[in-house]
Amino acid sequence: MSWLDQLAENTEELRRAGRLQQNGRSAEALPILDKVLAVAADPTTRAYALVQRFGALINLGRIAELATAMTIAENAVREIPDAYLRGQMHAFAALGAHLERNLDRGVTHLVQASRALAAVQENDSETAWGWHDLAMAYSYLGFHGHALTAIEQARQVGAAVGLAPEIFAAPGIRLRNAVSLDHQGDTDGCLRVLRDIDAELTRYVSIGADHMRPGSRAAYGYSLARRAALGEETEANAAEWLTGGGDSVRTRDLQHLGHVCLAMAAGRPGQALSMLDSVPVSAEILGAAEPARLRSICHAAAGDHAAAHAADRYAFRLAAQRIDRLRDGYLDGVAARLDAQETQRDPGRYGDETLTDPLTGLPNRRQLERYVATMLQRGDRAAIGVCDLIGFTEVNARHGRHCGDLVLQRIAGVLNRVMRRGDFVARFAGDEFVVVLPGAGTAQAAEVSRRITAATNAENWQILVPGTPISLAAGWSEVGANGRTLSAALAAAAANRLPTRPLSEMT
Repeated sequence: MSWLDQLAENTEELRRAGRLQQNGRSAEALPILDKVLAVAADPTTRAYALVQRFGALINLGRIAELATAMTIAENAVREIPDAYLRGQMHAFAALGAHLERNLDRGVTHLVQASRALAAVQENDSETAWGWHDLAMAYSYLGFHGHALTAIEQARQVGAAVGLAPEIFAAPGIRLRNAVSLDHQGDTDGCLRVLRDIDAELTRYVSIGADHMRPGSRAAYGYSLARRAALGEETEANAAEWLTGGGDSVRTRDLQHLGHVCLAMAAGRPGQALSMLDSVPVSAEILGAAEPARLRSICHAAAGDHAAAHAADRYAFRLAAQRIDRLRDGYLDGVAARLDAQETQRDPGRYGDETLTDPLTGLPNRRQLERYVATMLQRGDRAAIGVCDLIGFTEVNARHGRHCGDLVLQRIAGVLNRVMRRGDFVARFAGDEFVVVLPGAGTAQAAEVSRRITAATNAENWQILVPGTPISLAAGWSEVGANGRTLSAALAAAAANRLPTRPLSEMT
């Protein structure tokens, strides 16, 4: 029995939308999902439809809508104790974080997706697709080894329920691995992987495999074209495989870059350069370094070796930036583990559920008071900020309490994202948040305030609460300085509140 068979309503519509998405036709799947959401009342049905709608928006590259879609899907899934739904939602959320260039959040969702899918008791075709989507997320975020492991899991689960292996061929995973090697200077390694992809395609064609997904066509086509651009002939016709493939941003960009490679292979580097200049491509499909690397190959073919060298250095620098981000994430992970160990050693400080705000997951006023009291007992001092939402009353009045809750959750996420390691964020009351910066002085508080302002202003509030502007008013003070207590510091900070601009002075 399929996972979808347990749903109380709209099963056939959801199956049809799923088949369309698997065949690269997300634009057609989206209105079906919207119709289901307009009539469905069953919570599990709605949660599944919201998760699939989130995935469709990712496929279509509608980045401005992702944050709201993810929040709504996440809230719906939270109410359903189902491991598959959690895994699928987190796999999509990792892809969404990648499109928004938030590596830290993406890695968090990868871990959560893997744990949830591993906990699924009865595997079926939906679980196989969940592993497939997790493999895609691993691959896009640069974890190629984990991606290959996840796609093998998808094949095994799929085979157990009768799905053909070519359905989960996923050539894009190895393609991204290949170009990543080339960006780091290992062109021989890149060519070895591209040859393997070509051999796999030849094998599938020879056995008459007829279950290959349309979305695989562009990846196979680009692999062939990229190999040709590096000077190797291929048996298959790259141009033929670059046709079709669906309506995703990924397919569109691979097709365009594939034709750039074919122009290079045909000895037309000038045309290839013009094509690179004429159509921008997403940096998230093959990495920001890929257009620069193709530009280097073009210049080399045209005999302009100085320009080729400069483009190669730029491509390498872009690739190195990605590696640096991964290293930073590793350091943050170690720091988080140490924080968790400290929490376990002091359960009285964090262990009581009454110390957490249930809506945002942030510490509440009670935990804030305990945290500052412990800090003052040690003789420490800190900068303390009070942040109020401007426009929140209008949100509740115009859009209702549910939208107000979503705004509070979004602000909580913004504050958590911009804090330094070791800073403390709490929901104090209503729409009021308090941040504590241990050991910080005026300069550090002003910088954090600037980051809070920039991150708040960068959020697309019009999608979440159209027609209702949202901003923050922030005020700063110090606690522990000259014997100042928490209540005195909060009062001073509240008196200093100014709308959405960093403060250069604390009192």
